[in-house]
Amino acid sequence: MFSTQTSSGGADPSAPNPGPRAFVVMGVAGSGKTTVAALLAGRLGASFAEGDDFHSPANVAKMAAGHPLDDDDRWPWLQGIRDWFAKELAEGRSAVVPCSALRRSYRDLLETAGNGSAGTGSADGAGTIGTVQFVHLTGSYELLRTRIQGRAGHFMKPEMLDSQLAALEPLAEDEPGFAVDITPRPEQIVDEILHRLGEDH
Repeated sequence: MFSTQTSSGGADPSAPNPGPRAFVVMGVAGSGKTTVAALLAGRLGASFAEGDDFHSPANVAKMAAGHPLDDDDRWPWLQGIRDWFAKELAEGRSAVVPCSALRRSYRDLLETAGNGSAGTGSADGAGTIGTVQFVHLTGSYELLRTRIQGRAGHFMKPEMLDSQLAALEPLAEDEPGFAVDITPRPEQIVDEILHRLGEDH
């Protein structure tokens, strides 16, 4: 149904190992989630899976026809991503997935991927295995729509950007993650993410 890859570039063997973590690169269509997530996985030496590959054929057909998904469509998709994260974490691998994760309730579900590994870190919580973190890619409406219009053969239609923006609930202060602007080049965006994560050593 989907493919994964484990990247080996960018990891510093001399640096402290915080334990495996799951990273959701989130945002609306056109934000560059897949490009940034793949680069981030490479720099972290983490596993990577394309979030869209977890969609059912019915979901893909619905979006290709220009119809937004509803929660009945999204829950099985999100559960598939959550389960893949849980498997990677349980096997000691960090993992990265691009996923819109528009609503808080969706992100709450994805966060449960770490539950099976909870308690395996240090007593004070530092380096706890199974942490799920969110990186929200943000940009102007004009930039997002231009990018979508420039993509050939993708099931996401420009008209669906409005519905995604309407559904978007930005990260709250109590959620594990942060927002990053998408104006710079993808490599610079990943540099910023790694800096925010404390991984720019």
